[in-house]
Amino acid sequence: MSPVNRFDDAATARVVIDATGTLLAWNEGARRLLGHTSADVVGRPAAELLADGDRAAPPVPRADRWSGTLALRHRDGRTVSVWVLAHRRPGPDDGPGTWLVVGSADHDGPGTADDPLVRAALTQSPCATMIFDRELRLHGVNDAMARLLEMPADRLRGLRPTDIGSRPQHTELEDHLRRVLDTGHGHDMHTYMKAAGESRGAHAWLARLAPLTDAGGQVRGVCVTAHDFTEQHLARERLQLVSEASVRIGSTLDVTRTAEELADVCVPALADFVSVDLLDTREYGAEPAGPPTAPVSLRRAAHASVTPGCPEAVAVPGQVDLYPAGSPQAESLTTGGAVVAAVPADAAEQWRTSDEVRHRPAVDDAVHSTMSVPLQARGTTLGVAVFTRFRRPEPFTDDDVLLAEEVTARAAVCIDNARRYSRERETTLALQRSLLPRTLPPNAAVTTACRYLPAADSGVGGDWFDVIPLSGMRVAMVVGDVVGEGIPASATMGRLRTAVRTLADLDLAPDELLTHLDDLVVRLSEESGGDTTGETGATCVYAVYDPISRRCTLARAGHPAPVLVEPGGPPRPVDLPSGPPLGVDGLPFESAELALPEGSVLAFYTDGLVEIPGRDAETGRALLCRALAAPSGSLDETCDRVLHALLPPGGTADDVALLLAASRGLPADQVATWDIPADPALVAPVRKQVVDQLADWALVEASFTAELVVSELVTNAIRYGTAPIRLRLIHDAATLICEVSDTSHTAPHLRRAKTWDEGGRGLLLVAQLTQRWGSRHTADGKTIWAELTLLDEE
Repeated sequence: MSPVNRFDDAATARVVIDATGTLLAWNEGARRLLGHTSADVVGRPAAELLADGDRAAPPVPRADRWSGTLALRHRDGRTVSVWVLAHRRPGPDDGPGTWLVVGSADHDGPGTADDPLVRAALTQSPCATMIFDRELRLHGVNDAMARLLEMPADRLRGLRPTDIGSRPQHTELEDHLRRVLDTGHGHDMHTYMKAAGESRGAHAWLARLAPLTDAGGQVRGVCVTAHDFTEQHLARERLQLVSEASVRIGSTLDVTRTAEELADVCVPALADFVSVDLLDTREYGAEPAGPPTAPVSLRRAAHASVTPGCPEAVAVPGQVDLYPAGSPQAESLTTGGAVVAAVPADAAEQWRTSDEVRHRPAVDDAVHSTMSVPLQARGTTLGVAVFTRFRRPEPFTDDDVLLAEEVTARAAVCIDNARRYSRERETTLALQRSLLPRTLPPNAAVTTACRYLPAADSGVGGDWFDVIPLSGMRVAMVVGDVVGEGIPASATMGRLRTAVRTLADLDLAPDELLTHLDDLVVRLSEESGGDTTGETGATCVYAVYDPISRRCTLARAGHPAPVLVEPGGPPRPVDLPSGPPLGVDGLPFESAELALPEGSVLAFYTDGLVEIPGRDAETGRALLCRALAAPSGSLDETCDRVLHALLPPGGTADDVALLLAASRGLPADQVATWDIPADPALVAPVRKQVVDQLADWALVEASFTAELVVSELVTNAIRYGTAPIRLRLIHDAATLICEVSDTSHTAPHLRRAKTWDEGGRGLLLVAQLTQRWGSRHTADGKTIWAELTLLDEE
C-alpha cells in the first residue's frame, strides 16, 4: 500500500470478465490481494478463482449490478474472503458487454472519523455526501449516500465513480470532478436517474461539486453533495409544457390540426400515448346537441405515441367508435371531470376476453395507467383526450391531472374556435357556391373555363364571375371583387351578380351598365350606414362579345385589366381605361372596343391571383402572361397551369377568381339580312324569302314557326315602327334567331287582347312559339328579337 496515498491503484483489486466468464484484465491490486499475476489468470475462467470451485458456482447477477462477499483462492492455497462489487459495462455497437469487478479484503477498515478531511466535510454536509481525492477515489461517504448507493460505506472507499456503476452519469461525474480539481471552482451537475437504494422511480438530482482545500489553499479533493430536486424539476417541466401548449396549440383554424397539436405536445412530456376523440356530429363543425350520455359516439381526431406508427391505437383518424357506459371516456364526458384509471397487473386476461380488439394493444404494451380528460370550452363539451402510460413506470398523479386539465382547457378553446370558424366558413362557402354559377352556359360565341378558390386562412371573400348569354348570339362576361370577407361580402356579391344579370338583359353598353351598378353600390353603402364607401365597395370588369362582327366592347371599374392572347401572338394586357371602383359616385366610366380574331383568349381574373405577400402585382401579371403563353390542349388545362404557376402550395390570403374565354366567330353563311320597305304588301314575299333561306340551311322543320314569327315582327315594325326596317336571321346548331330592327325607340310590350279586339295578339303568339324573345335599344333605334330552338333532325 502506498505510504502517500493508501487508496492508490494497487490498493483496489480490479478485474474485467467477459460475457462467457473469461478473465480479460487483472490489475496490481488483484495481484496483491490474491497473489496471482496477470499472466497466470488472464484468458482463464474466473470461476477457477473460487474456493471449492468444484462444489460452488459464482452467483448469477439478475441485474446490471451485484455486490457481496466471495470466498476466493489465494495463490498460496489459502482462502481469502473478498467483498466484491460487479457491474455490467455495455459493449460496442450493442455487442455483448463485459463485467468490471472491484474488490477488497473482507475486514473492517478505518472509520471515517479517523480522516480529518472526511470528518470536516461530513460534519458540514446536510445531505448525501461523498469525498473524492485528487485521484478521483472515494475517501468516504456519509450514511445518506451509502443508502442511496445501497452499499456499506466502508466498502466504497478507494473506488472511482466508474467502479460503482457503468451509467453515463458515472462517467460524466468523473469529468466534472477533474474539472473542479483543475480549476479549483465549484460546479453543479444535473442528472435524472434512479439510485440503487430507491424503491421509487427515477429522480432528478442536483450534484454540487465543491473543492476541498488545505490551509495553504491547495486543492486536496472534492466534496460532492446530492440534492433531490425532483419536485422542482417536475414543476419546471409542467410550466414548460404549459408554455409549449400555449405556443404550439392553435396555430391554425383547423379542428384536426389543433387536435394533432394537442397530442404532439403531450407526448412524451406527459404520456406515452395520447388520443383525442371528438363528439361525432352529423354535420362537420356543428354544435354538439346537449350534454353527452352513455354510450358515447366519438370520432378519432388525432393520436400520437412514443412508438413510431402508433401501434397502441385501436382507431384510425376519422373513425367513429362507440364507448359504453363505465368506460373512462364515457365517464369523464358524462361527469365533466378527469378520470384516472390504474390498470391492475391481473387485468390483462380479463381485458382480453371482454374486448379483444379494443384492449389487445393495451395488454400487449403493458399499459398501467390512463387518464381521461374532457375537452370543454364555453360551456360546451367537445370531446375527450385520453393520456396513457406504458413505458414510463410512474402512475398519473394529482399534479399530472391538473397539468392535463390546464393543457386540454387551452386546446379545447382552440378547437372550439376552429370548429366555429369551420362552421362559419362552410356556411359562407355554401352561400357563395349557391350564388356563383354552377356551370357556365354553352354558347356559340365563346368557349369558357373558370376556377374559383376561396382564401386559405381567412374568411371567404366576395369574388365572382359570370357568363351571360345575350340576344343575337352575343355573350357578356363579367368578373368582380367585393371589398371585405365573410358572409357580408358573399351577400353583397350575390346582390351585385343579380344586378348585373338584370342590367345585362337590358342590353346596356358596358360603360352604362357599370354606371347603373355604381349607383346600386352607393345605395347599398348608404343602407348599411357606413361612413365610407369602402365597406361595400367593389371592382368589376364587364365585356360584351359579338361573334358576328367579332368585336368585343369592355369597361372596367377599378379592376385589373384582362389579358388578351391572340392566335400566334404574345399575351398582353388590354389597353382599357381603369375607371373608379364601384361606390365612388359621380365619376364616369369609359368603354373600349377591340377586334378579336377567332381563337383569341381573354383572361379575366381578380387581384388575389397576381397579388400575394412578397410579390408585387407587376411580377404577378408577368407570371400570368408567361403561363398563358405556354401551349395547352384545353382552357381547363390552361386554368390549372395558371393557378399552379401563380399561387403558393398552401393557398393565398385572398380568394381567387379566374375566367378564360376563347372567342369563336359565326360564319357569314349562317347570317342572312334583308332591308324591308315599309309596305304591308311585302310581308308575304318576305315570308317566302325566309322559307327559301331556311331550306338552303337545311332547317325546313323550323320553317312554319319561323314564318309566323317573322310575319308578326315585320308587320309590327311596318305598322308601328319607323323606316328603314331590317330583318336578320342567325342560326347555329341549336338556335335560330329572328331579328327585326327599325329606327323607332318605342319598345313593344305584351297586352291582353279582349275577345272582340281585332289585334293585339301578335307578340303573345311570338312569346308562345319561341324559346325567348325581347327587345334591345341601339344607337339608331331598337331591335325586336326572338329565339327558336332547333329540333334534332336525326
